[in-house]
Formats: sequence, structure tokens, C-alpha cells
Amino acid sequence: MHSRNRKTASFPKTSARKRPLRPARGLPALALALLLGATMVPAGSGSATAQTSTLRAETSPTGFAAVNALGQNGTTGGAGGPTVTATSTEQFLEYIDTTGPLVIQVQGTIDITSKQGVRPNKTIVGVGSSAVINGGGLDFYRSHNVIVRNIRFTNAEDDAVNVGQESHHIWIDHNEFVGAVDGAIDIVRGSEYVTVSWNWFNKTDKSMLLGHSDSNSGQDTGKLKVSIHHNFFDGSRQRHPRVRFGEPVHVYNNYYKGNAIYGVASTMNAGVLVEGNHFEGVEYPCYSASGYDESGPGRLVQRNNTFTGSGTCETNGTVTEPRTYYSYTLDPAADVPSLVRAGAGVGKTGG
Repeated sequence: MHSRNRKTASFPKTSARKRPLRPARGLPALALALLLGATMVPAGSGSATAQTSTLRAETSPTGFAAVNALGQNGTTGGAGGPTVTATSTEQFLEYIDTTGPLVIQVQGTIDITSKQGVRPNKTIVGVGSSAVINGGGLDFYRSHNVIVRNIRFTNAEDDAVNVGQESHHIWIDHNEFVGAVDGAIDIVRGSEYVTVSWNWFNKTDKSMLLGHSDSNSGQDTGKLKVSIHHNFFDGSRQRHPRVRFGEPVHVYNNYYKGNAIYGVASTMNAGVLVEGNHFEGVEYPCYSASGYDESGPGRLVQRNNTFTGSGTCETNGTVTEPRTYYSYTLDPAADVPSLVRAGAGVGKTGG
């Protein structure tokens, strides 16, 4: 498979409702991103100019979750629907399985098991800084238009968040991930138009996987379009992210600190742009040309990154420019540690 210069974007269970929903205010509609003309980025390019910006707590996503595609105008979650508050496991499981737009406020600790399916058009948002989903995770199976914000995910027995089976327009923002047995976030099986922003990966092991298998090229090639920005990979070990097949995967303005195994791995001809990040104490910031583990080589371009006490970012080939799909503002890599420390995690959405 060879890189192509593309001009345009390529494009569970049910249960009975028992409790009436309590209507309240919906969230505001979210802003939409611009689509620009396509270009290719060469490996090792350093031509982009960083722009200074202030600390942000976005009310709408940037990156792929904001792109108009697949019949969805950006990611609005439960906007326009009623607002409910979940204070128990029973309430939470009922609300995420409800048909139609719904804003679900999570208050306190919700204990769940396994991975629980989330229907389309939902906003799941923690109240204050103490909302916790413990023991299990969220599963997206052919779902779309979902926002997950301001939640602390602890001790998931599998994945904390699994975006799968061609789900799209998912925004995962301002959460904290601790102690997942498998992945903190997996984005797999043809999913796309996902933004992962301002999260704290707190000593996680397998932080983020894009593309679950070397044998799934038929479903994943041309998909897995993901933006990953302003996350704090804090003593986390690997997969920040590990990518198969997806392009473009835009990894920008993240803070990598003390990552024992590696930072980013592009494999199986994935196309990943690593831009404006700050790597601190990371011996292997990037894999690409050499592949990783049993996976073959991917393509990776790095530009405008800072490497402090870190190794070299391995680059290879060219990658579709993210500006093909959306506009964005890049913070200087030198500012990223302070910006991300101040802004990532729960209780910092400004809401």
C-alpha cells in the first residue's frame, strides 16, 4: 500500500425504559472546523510555524471530532436533549442505553463491570471534580456523536473507553485514566473522526491503541482518523498512541514525561504526524521505519517537537497533512508542560 495525495476526506443491546427522564438545559451546540486543500508532509519536516495561544478549556472539540463528515455536523453529543443526573449504577446504565439525545451528568462514584454500551447522541460529563467510573468501561459499537468529559476512570477490568465497530464523531476530553487492566482508550475496527484532548494518563500501561490487529487492514485502511492533543502522558508506559493503518493520526501538543517503553509507534503503513509535543525523559519517543514488536513499518513525520533528556524520534515517509481536514492552532512545544499540567484532567473544563 502506498501513500496517496487525497483532495477530500474519505469517507447492542436494548432495554426497557422504566424511569422518566428529567428535562433540563441542554449543552450549547458545538463549533465546526474548516476543511482545507490536501498536501503531504515529508518525514523530518520542520516547516510549520507555531502560534502562541492561552490555556484553553474548549466548549467544542477541535480536530477530527469537529469535522463535518458521514452525515454528522461535528460532535454535539446530547445537545438539544434533556439533562439527567446519574448518582447510581442503575441510573447510569439506563441513561447510556436511552435512544435520542441526552446529557448525562455523573455525580459521585459509579461502579460498573465489563464494558457498557453507549448509544448515539450522548454527553457524559462529570459534576465538579469528583465524578468516577470505577471497575468497568464505556463501549461504542456503531455509535456516533458522543462526548465523554470530566470523568476519572479507575480500575477498568478491560478497556476504560473502547471506540469500535465504525463508530465516529467521539470526543474524549478532560478525563483521568488510572489502573486499566488493558487499554485506557482503544480506537479500533474502522472508527474515525475522534478527538482525544486534555486527558491525564496517570501511570497507565497501555494508554491508547489505534487499530487492534495487523490483519485488519480491510476495515481500518482509510479510517482511524484521530486527533490527540494536549494530553499528559504522565509516567505512562506505552501506546501514546500505537497505530496501525490509520491516516492521518495527528499527535500534537502533548506532554510526554518518563514513558518507560516508548512514546508513539506508527506501524502497518499508518500515517502519523507528531507535532509540537514535549518529550521529557523518554528514551524512545517514536518508532516507525523499524516497525514495532511483530508489526511492520509505518510512516511518521515529526516537526516542532522538544526532546529533553530523550532519544531520537524515528521518522519515515510522508503523511497526509491534517489541514486537509481541519484548521488548528499549535502551541510552542516549550510551553506544553506548563499548559498541559495546568489544563489536563478533571475539574478543568471551565464549566
